[in-house]
Amino acid sequence: MLSKFIEHLRKQHELTQEYIASALGISRPTYIQFERGERDLTISEAKKLAELFNMRLDDLLNERRVVISINIEKDKSAVKKEENEIRISVPQQKIDKFRQILFYILKKVGGKPNVGMTVIYKLLYFIDFDYYEKYEDQLMGLKYIKNHFGPTPVIFEKIIQDMISNDEIEIIKSKFYRHDQKKYLLNPAIEPDLSILNGREMEHIDWELQRLSELNAMALSDLSHKDVPWISTEQGMPIEYESVFYRTLDTSVRTYENDKID
Repeated sequence: MLSKFIEHLRKQHELTQEYIASALGISRPTYIQFERGERDLTISEAKKLAELFNMRLDDLLNERRVVISINIEKDKSAVKKEENEIRISVPQQKIDKFRQILFYILKKVGGKPNVGMTVIYKLLYFIDFDYYEKYEDQLMGLKYIKNHFGPTPVIFEKIIQDMISNDEIEIIKSKFYRHDQKKYLLNPAIEPDLSILNGREMEHIDWELQRLSELNAMALSDLSHKDVPWISTEQGMPIEYESVFYRTLDTSVRTYENDKID
């Protein structure tokens, strides 16, 4: 049943009924009627929901989810294929580096009131893509998917669940200026292993945190929406690193030799 499918999607994304109603331009009681199966969606409402949940309209209406399978390369076990599946393979070395960088981010800025899940997503994205533009080399080299709110690192939830199981972090739900927020609290006993990073990488991460960590989720999402890698990618698909070399002045962080005036 479509109403139950959308209710499941809403809860999976941890969105409130009020938030969805606002995104659709209707009242909360009107939206509740839909979840109860007491009213139908209009076409324009269905299109907005599909965009909100990072889905094609026909997938939403036919109650199909795109499945993203994450395969860490050291694990050779078979991964079951699903309809509309995107396969992501991530080297274990990059996962180890990502874990330590995430620990470092949480230790440095995780306590700031504006830093929740969405802000962390964008910090990771700009750390990775800006480094690639500057040095033509990967730092974490994570895979990011284009969604309505900006780039999303696909390995994030899997690693977060591992960290929770290991008592390395704790998730708390809070609000930031009336907006629901998911925060990640680092176990005080955890110290990032920065030996996995070289001096240039550390300098770059600190630079990104200094310039971006004071921005709220909306401001960082808006900035990512101006970025050519996000603009040039189809909804729900992986974002290509090579597209950083077509950035505009809005988001480019590299000084190119042919831009200099003699």
